[in-house]
Amino acid sequence: MLFDLDLIQRVYASMPGRVQAAREMLGRPLTLSEKILYAHLFDGEKFKPYARGVDYVNFAPDRVAMQDATAQMALLQFMNAGRSKTAVPSTVHCDHLILAQSGARADLDSAMDQNREVYDFLQSVSNKYGIGFWKPGAGIIHQVVLENYAFPGGMMIGTDSHTPNAGGLGMIAIGVGGADAVDVMAGMAWELKMPRLIGVKLTGRLNGWTSAKDVILKVAGILTVKGGTGAIVEYFGEGADTISATGKGTICNMGAEIGATTSVFGYDRKMGAYLRETGREVIADMADKIMADLRSDEDVYKNPEKYYDQLIEIDLSKLEPHVNGPFTPDAAYPVSEFVKVVREKGYPAQLEVGLIGSCTNSSYEDLTRAASIARQAKEKKLKVRGEFIVTPGSEQIRYTTERDGLLDVFEEIGGVVMANACGPCIGQWKRHTSDPERKNSIITSFNRNFAKRNDGNPNTHAFVASPELVTAYAIAGDLTFNPLTDKLQNEDGEWVSLDLPEGLELPAKGFEFEDAGFIAPMEDGSGVEVVVKPGSSRLQLLEPFAPWDGKDMPELRLLIKAKGKCTTDHISMAGPWLRFRGHLDNISDNLLIGAVNFFNEKTNLVKNGLTGDYGAVPAVARAYKAAGQGSIVVGDENYGEGSSREHAAMEPRHLGVKVVLVKSFARIHETNLKKQGMLALTFADKTDYDKIRENDLISVNGLTGFAPGKPLSVTLKHDDGTTETFSVNHTYNEAQIEWFKAGGALNLIRKQAGL
Repeated sequence: MLFDLDLIQRVYASMPGRVQAAREMLGRPLTLSEKILYAHLFDGEKFKPYARGVDYVNFAPDRVAMQDATAQMALLQFMNAGRSKTAVPSTVHCDHLILAQSGARADLDSAMDQNREVYDFLQSVSNKYGIGFWKPGAGIIHQVVLENYAFPGGMMIGTDSHTPNAGGLGMIAIGVGGADAVDVMAGMAWELKMPRLIGVKLTGRLNGWTSAKDVILKVAGILTVKGGTGAIVEYFGEGADTISATGKGTICNMGAEIGATTSVFGYDRKMGAYLRETGREVIADMADKIMADLRSDEDVYKNPEKYYDQLIEIDLSKLEPHVNGPFTPDAAYPVSEFVKVVREKGYPAQLEVGLIGSCTNSSYEDLTRAASIARQAKEKKLKVRGEFIVTPGSEQIRYTTERDGLLDVFEEIGGVVMANACGPCIGQWKRHTSDPERKNSIITSFNRNFAKRNDGNPNTHAFVASPELVTAYAIAGDLTFNPLTDKLQNEDGEWVSLDLPEGLELPAKGFEFEDAGFIAPMEDGSGVEVVVKPGSSRLQLLEPFAPWDGKDMPELRLLIKAKGKCTTDHISMAGPWLRFRGHLDNISDNLLIGAVNFFNEKTNLVKNGLTGDYGAVPAVARAYKAAGQGSIVVGDENYGEGSSREHAAMEPRHLGVKVVLVKSFARIHETNLKKQGMLALTFADKTDYDKIRENDLISVNGLTGFAPGKPLSVTLKHDDGTTETFSVNHTYNEAQIEWFKAGGALNLIRKQAGL
């Protein structure tokens, strides 16, 4: 469908002039990322060369997208912003709250019944403030955005870490917390540190079993889960132009797994074809006219080492299919090595479940390639060994693939088609198992595979691969099977091989749907009443956080010293907790329950410094808060990796945590902490992490002189009477320090609105 045509016309009318002005100012050719960034500077922002990785810059995104789990808190905040309507086009997508259990129809009916209060709230608040509403079953936010809203050269933010999926259509699309979305919807500038640029040059052409998924699985292995932090990953080269728009979307989507700010491809024929096939011919025609401004300048492509901060080159013709995991998306193995890895590391070889779809891999091309393997299985008298789950990405994809017989093919070999929603990818999965803690293996075409993420079982070994590879493994039921070389025994006792997958980028008969699931808002929503029931367990109106008291922070209690990987899933779990995403106090009962306590190697068991007893993290935090005792969280590297969920920042703030001190932060989480008025600090010397003891009283000093670039200090008071003091760093600029002083960015918005 075609949305925002006037907006896109304005962007394209101004873009060539802005790009040329930036080129003249910098005195050199420009990368695509630079063109889009400089073309989207906020009105009044100084037009000057901004230092990558150093300067904070104010931008004006074209639009905002929110999924239902994060939209609740974002819109509860926006209701306090003093606006009658959003300043930019915005949408809400109901995709996170649908539990995958029995099948599409039954699961959707169940979700409508269980989540009606939340859906009614989101639809009414969307109607009131001029926000487009995509109802439950319409599809996963990123697939719907790609089909309807993404456009080459645009800029958007979304309250989900996989928002960069829109980079598959040449858009700078960045995952943020809800407070950032509130800024943009309220007409304010959106702040971002000017990203570094990582170039990935693709040569050759994908062939055989290798797919676009394998490109990002390979890149994840190269850069690791934090190698892209603070950077935009820009893909280019003749190989890039051979990948479909949805394949490009897959690659950009999983850029979140390397910590990248976003990922993007330059506009090309593949994007134009996708725009035309999805009813946006007029946008493709406009983009064709300014194609040079929607790609990097020619000298960038000829001499990339001069323009990127880091350069990676991948020959697609030689790229092997990959399997990544378990427990982290950057453990990357070519299929030829994977069998050996499974055996050497003792991973459970029996495969219990294969799952395809999700926001990462549910395009028509993905499902046709997977269906070609399923069709072979039927013809060669094979069936899946274990469970096989298929999740379409949108109603358009579901309807079209059903029309073309693809869903029947999956069901004929034992597959179950789930609702058009996130489902198992985010832990919204009622898994059929006799032992929810059994050591086992699953394989998915999803993006993230942290422990407990899919089914809550810490012993589930989740591996990630392309949909066609997942389908092949599901048929084999064995991770030591190599689909490229090995044979399987069929029902007749014959040994048969799987042929190469085949797929179509776009449907021969075009995309179709009967009801896409979109509900437009009223032109004037001033009379719409948004109801939040008193005493509701699902929704809770927000009260502003208290401002800083103007003093240092003496003798804070240590809530937890987290050891190792501590993602937003560890800080604020999803799965069954999603039902409380609109109720800050209730969801705070999951605060850091997945984090490993350094002092006892256990989860959700920390010492209460007031009593000496051990208890659950949220209970101890509440005890400190009730006693008027501030607390501090200490963490390891890349703290807050993963989802954009701002609940991971709002929960500690709500429960009295004042400081988060870590070795390093993931980008979105650090910003979320700042937005909520928290103090986010890093060790100047990472070995100082080792000095912190379980019974310490921890003071933060120097806040009365809090200033950009000026370190603070921390003093540890040990229970043996000794003390230690060391330096800590921060990345706050002047505006962010004002957020801290005000008690959160929303308090400043309220002040400007006269509230």
